[in-house]
Amino acid sequence: MKLVLYNNFQLGVLQGDAVVDAGDSVADLGHHNAQEMMQMIIRDWDTMQSKIEGAIIGGNRTALDSVTLQPPLPRPGQLMCAAVNYLEPRQPDRGPFNGFLKANTSVIPTGGKVELPAAEATVFHFEPELALVIGRRASRLSQAEALDYVFGYTQFMDVSARGLPGGFFLGKSWHTFAPMGPALVTADEVSTPNDLSVKLWVNDTLKHDFSTGEMARHIPELLEEITKVITLEPGDVVATGTHHEALSPIEDGFKVRLGIEGFGPPLEVSVHDSLKRRW
Repeated sequence: MKLVLYNNFQLGVLQGDAVVDAGDSVADLGHHNAQEMMQMIIRDWDTMQSKIEGAIIGGNRTALDSVTLQPPLPRPGQLMCAAVNYLEPRQPDRGPFNGFLKANTSVIPTGGKVELPAAEATVFHFEPELALVIGRRASRLSQAEALDYVFGYTQFMDVSARGLPGGFFLGKSWHTFAPMGPALVTADEVSTPNDLSVKLWVNDTLKHDFSTGEMARHIPELLEEITKVITLEPGDVVATGTHHEALSPIEDGFKVRLGIEGFGPPLEVSVHDSLKRRW
């Protein structure tokens, strides 16, 4: 199932080129905001799945191109990112595990605008990534059980300001630096998450074209490493890293598009830089 939040954060299911309203399934949840609603759906998926499937039978269908798509997790409790998690020609050895927390307030939807800050960055990059969504509390996982804790997957861009002091925090957590979505694809639709094609276009020029099979640490091992350190909760998002070989400067006026195999509509954003910098 491909879950989406659309217009005023209504719950819907993506079917082809239409969004089917699933609002009736969550009418009695008593949630206070869209993130809480999604967390409640994820925690009680055994019950909610059948409710959503029932709600979309004969439900209102709206053309995809006539709705506003929101991030499927508007403000995850934790937004965890893997650092240097792909084997590349210039880095054929995987090295030690590394990761960082990115500000959850940096999430924006497809169709949004990434604002490049007036910080003295040497360059800005957009990193295309497969992100996973946690389905239940995960702490000290083994690789053998790790995938059982994944609720689903979504598309993600880790926007980065290079050359700033302060490490990952100042480089990664600016407003608008986490485009996400538009669909949250449930895990049953992704049988081989480490065998997916990831492509990123800049101004309609294909830049990235790699497979998630090239990860240095595949998802089970990645979750094992992360949950040695922190506990992940339902609705938390883990971005799995990118292949750095095709990174190129991103500038004012650029259009950036990410597509992951089988995930539905691409994640598309525009770029604005008030300083009009060029690299």
